[in-house]
Amino acid sequence: MSNNLPTYLTISTDIDRDLSDAIESIAPDKIAVLVDENTRKHCLPLISIKSNLIIEIKSGEKEKTLSTCQHIWSQLTSNGFTRNSLLVNLGGGVIGDMGGFAAVTFKRGMAFINVPTTLLSQVDASIGGKLGVDFDGLKNHIGVFQEPNKVIVYPKFLDTLPERELKSGFAEVIKHSLIRSESQWGYLKTKVFQELNWEEIIPRSIAIKNEVVNEDPREKGVRKILNYGHTIGHAIESHFLDSTYPLLHGEAIAWGMMLENKLAVEEGMLDKDVSKEIENYISSIYELPSIVPDYETLKNHLLQDKKKDAQGIRFSLLTQINSCTYDVLIEERVLKQVLK
Repeated sequence: MSNNLPTYLTISTDIDRDLSDAIESIAPDKIAVLVDENTRKHCLPLISIKSNLIIEIKSGEKEKTLSTCQHIWSQLTSNGFTRNSLLVNLGGGVIGDMGGFAAVTFKRGMAFINVPTTLLSQVDASIGGKLGVDFDGLKNHIGVFQEPNKVIVYPKFLDTLPERELKSGFAEVIKHSLIRSESQWGYLKTKVFQELNWEEIIPRSIAIKNEVVNEDPREKGVRKILNYGHTIGHAIESHFLDSTYPLLHGEAIAWGMMLENKLAVEEGMLDKDVSKEIENYISSIYELPSIVPDYETLKNHLLQDKKKDAQGIRFSLLTQINSCTYDVLIEERVLKQVLK
């Protein structure tokens, strides 16, 4: 499966060569690089790129807004960029999602390259063409589907990350394994987190997501299984965003997977022992708050979830390791039972 990579994606051992080749194939009239304060300090010095403009934004999910996009568009406009120009997004999921969205809406579309620098963005956010921003405190509320001109995954960028950021990205690796790869789940369980080989794990995880995306590019059916853990996870992430201890995306998704497994157990879809096995593993990796926000606290975020329809909130739920179903309608009483 590790050979099943997107055609637009390269796992690089020579970032300068691969980035230069990608830029040459686009032949832009100007190049801008989008960074945050962290990637400007730790990642930009690791690449050689002749750019006309560096656009720096603040790091963090709270900056993933239309207001930040307006700043990007203003910088591009005032510096004479055109639809034949190029935006290189150097950063994690926020930079890739928002930078890509800013690029495809600037003058109705300029080229963009994503150079993901976090584990989360390397195995998940840069695959599948989802771009967008948060709006009124709601995750990814405004966005489009558009694949980048190129994604260059350079595993050595992970050396710049603190362990908490690595663990955040690892939640998506866990998710991919649970929904589509019993063998990878078995492999993960035998390893201590600090001993994991990212150069093995990254292509496997990318291939799992890409396989699902290829089956359903616009998320009308089976691609929805990639939302496993995300319905409750996004609500938790949004709830904690303005707290004194905001959760990273992967931390919220790890929590979401555990809670959504409990929904599946309540619905008779997942064996309780399997749910407990997953909970024990996740709990060994992450230090999460001890108190789960209740249903009333999360209700507004859940009701704004993109998977909600006229009948209610729909979930993607695990039925066993390597099997996930989608569009599962969960009654409010069950949500209240689990989120209490």
